[in-house]
Amino acid sequence: MLDIINLTTIPIFLLIFVRVLGFFVTMPLFSYRTIPLPFKIGMSFFLSLTMFYTVDSSLVDIDQFYVFLVMKEALIGLLIGLMAYMILSAVQIAGGFIDFQMGFAIANVVDPQTGAQSPLIGQYFYIFALLFLLSVNGHYLLIDGIYFSYQFIPLHQFIPFSEGSIAQFAIQIFNHMFLIAFQMAIPIVGCLFLVDVALGIIARTVPQLNVFVVGLPIKIFVSFVVILFFLSLYIVLVKRLFTTMFDAMRSLLLLFGGA
Repeated sequence: MLDIINLTTIPIFLLIFVRVLGFFVTMPLFSYRTIPLPFKIGMSFFLSLTMFYTVDSSLVDIDQFYVFLVMKEALIGLLIGLMAYMILSAVQIAGGFIDFQMGFAIANVVDPQTGAQSPLIGQYFYIFALLFLLSVNGHYLLIDGIYFSYQFIPLHQFIPFSEGSIAQFAIQIFNHMFLIAFQMAIPIVGCLFLVDVALGIIARTVPQLNVFVVGLPIKIFVSFVVILFFLSLYIVLVKRLFTTMFDAMRSLLLLFGGA
């Protein structure tokens, strides 16, 4: 503890603290508004304190470029957490696709975790995903990601912005997020499309029946039945989603490290 108080080690500790704090600001689960801010800062501080003795800081020079090192550490922490958050957001996007077909698109709710409006089914699936993440100790793997990031990106190394590889990777992850959302929503959306086709046929064959009145309750009932059978498949998709999330974090660290 006396080494931390030493003035020569405070700048090194500040670099570690900035990266960890930036990670906690954007990462899933820990970045939500329901988590108190003192807890985020305290968790980042004590995690940085434990990592201080394991991170190699012998090559760090405290000179006129130190400010850029601090900015680099903040950028790394924010982007790693944001990459994980983007992949996990595919669950809510899939819920938005399903809500649009069910007729629930107008009935969005305010997510207390993020403070933004989210679809009903998306919020339902998102809670399941978070509970599954906690049940398999995925939050420990997220913390491991920021811990082992120093093996890919040392404190003294700057980010190589050559040929726009990091920007291209972020665009690929953004596109992949929508692809995952579409794959998760297609079983329910496909069934609702068949219901729409059936209602269209009924409207042409039985003009006396007002399909606009009976169509919405039928689509809601079919949706809940399909979701009930879809939950077992949904857990498998969430496993693959977490695998994709950790692979994306690792790939981003490799790009940051110049690999």
